[in-house]
Amino acid sequence: MRKAYSQLHIAVLLAGFTGILGRLITLNELMIVFYRLLLTVLSMWVLFSWRKKIQRLPASLIAKIMAVGCIAGLHWLTFYAAIKYANVSIALVCFAAIGFFTALFEPLILRRPLNQKELLLGLMTLLGVYIIFRFDARYTTGIFFGLISAVLASLFPIFNRELLKNTNVESLLVWQQLGGFICMAGLLPQYVMEEPSMRIWPGMEDLGWLLVLSWICSVWAFQLSAAALKKLSAFTVNLSYNLEPVYGILLAFVLYREDQLLNSSFFWGLGLILIALGLHAWITYSKHRTDARTLQ
Repeated sequence: MRKAYSQLHIAVLLAGFTGILGRLITLNELMIVFYRLLLTVLSMWVLFSWRKKIQRLPASLIAKIMAVGCIAGLHWLTFYAAIKYANVSIALVCFAAIGFFTALFEPLILRRPLNQKELLLGLMTLLGVYIIFRFDARYTTGIFFGLISAVLASLFPIFNRELLKNTNVESLLVWQQLGGFICMAGLLPQYVMEEPSMRIWPGMEDLGWLLVLSWICSVWAFQLSAAALKKLSAFTVNLSYNLEPVYGILLAFVLYREDQLLNSSFFWGLGLILIALGLHAWITYSKHRTDARTLQ
């Protein structure tokens, strides 16, 4: 059990580290996502084919999975754009607003009643982002992209829950990564038209970090999460991923000293977001314990 917890938190830490890599890699946001998805889909295809995990799926289902993959690709695109136009900490704080958008969109898409507690906690998170935006206008563009990223990040897990009723995780991941890659490839001509001098080919250092992003933070992180899920409940795994922005911000503070670049409004907003995340964890944990007792 201890090993499973270690695997889970390493996976969450790696998820937080993706923001750090977004700053390390000197390519623009489109090329980062383009190469990340290219390397990841090739690696996953080889690995999962070797393990015979890829299922035969109907074309209609593959099309749906790839469409959701496009949403996921656009989420990563706007996430890295937020880092390029602001910094890692701002992008991850905006990412924390996913709770509000999930509480809003999930009932609408799945036709369920709104969860008022989740909506209120999501609004607290959004208020934290607003405090940062209101008193520090330097990062307006980055915050805009960060919030768009949070909207998109709230959508594809909702669709994935429905898609996983008809396929396994490995098949979904392979086709989804391919859908995201095709979407990024489709955006490439537009980017080149708007910025003819943009770098398309990565240098050796960038290629090395892209391999870390793909193999370590994507493929290996998935393997760790899947291994942890065999021992831990889905509830525990999902709850632990609330720590992703926290880990990422702490890494940005340590590695880039971004805490020295941010004014007090950032920390007031971050404090409010952390309170909202803590309350959400406590409410979710209490509900989980209550449901477990009811089933006994």
